[in-house]
Amino acid sequence: MRYRGILLPLLLTVGCVPAWAHEAAQSADEKAVRASFETLLEGMAKRDRAKILERLLPGGLLTFMRDGKPKQITFEAFADKLAAPAPEKIEERIQDPLIRVDDDVAILWARFEFLIDGKVHHCGRDIATFARVEGRWMITSIADNGRSDCGRKAAPG
Repeated sequence: MRYRGILLPLLLTVGCVPAWAHEAAQSADEKAVRASFETLLEGMAKRDRAKILERLLPGGLLTFMRDGKPKQITFEAFADKLAAPAPEKIEERIQDPLIRVDDDVAILWARFEFLIDGKVHHCGRDIATFARVEGRWMITSIADNGRSDCGRKAAPG
């Protein structure tokens, strides 16, 4: 492991980055942004309204693109809808998030899969914007382009 100090900058330069190198290269802010988004996903899985809203900036919007048509919903209405009693178990998983931070604003761009009772229902991309408010990364907006053709290879990046 003594070569990591030399190997990591070299791998980053040529664009060949193993998982351990990417994790090591993430800043504390990038990790905190991801953790904020993961808090939302945990709240969704638990259907816990308070947990869903914990990292959502009040008054924010979600934009769901379905078949080329946008549907918008407030964060509060979204939390109400997911927290309503339902027999299905839901879970959303993100993969390979791209996170960018500039001072007190950030974005997260990630592939996702939305599961109902353990089976993929739809997939796509999540794009979330963040603002650092009183030291905490708060989600200011979310857009996704959910689709049902999850068996096909997703677009790169």
